[in-house]
Amino acid sequence: MDLRGVTEFFKDFMWYIIVLLVIVFVLLFVVAFQTVVGNSMNPTLKDGQPVLVSKLPFTVERNDIILFKKDGKSYVKRVIGLPGEKIEYMDGILYVNGKAYRETFLDSKAETYNFLFSDICSKEDCPDEVIPEKMYFVMGDNRQESTDSRDPKIGLISKENISGYVVYSVFPFKSVK
Repeated sequence: MDLRGVTEFFKDFMWYIIVLLVIVFVLLFVVAFQTVVGNSMNPTLKDGQPVLVSKLPFTVERNDIILFKKDGKSYVKRVIGLPGEKIEYMDGILYVNGKAYRETFLDSKAETYNFLFSDICSKEDCPDEVIPEKMYFVMGDNRQESTDSRDPKIGLISKENISGYVVYSVFPFKSVK
């Protein structure tokens, strides 16, 4: 092989290296693929359904579907309560700071058991009786089968434990917002 052939080979090879590095960068810092485990997000997301998760910085808003880690496990849940809010559920109605809030994403057959704010956060952990700063209350859409913030093992979710937010369902490909 002559010098020109070697030079051309390395030029071509460098493009493959650059493309590979861009793909690695995107998968490490921009997006991730996650498989939904369990039925807690039915009917929005199903068990085994792959989703595309954005890892880019974002402002957490009510109804966002997020990916977070707790005790080494990954969970996909919907944000229901934000910092500074008091969340309660009575007779199938979500109350945010004492005002009824309609959850349009829920299946009409969905049933949520009643709970008071004091059931999800003790006076010691929430002295102002609201969700503390940088903490979030999350629930699955399938309320009877969801392990979420109502369970003391999960509790309120810290912003630092949120890995990203679900943007698209991969199969079928559709937005989840």
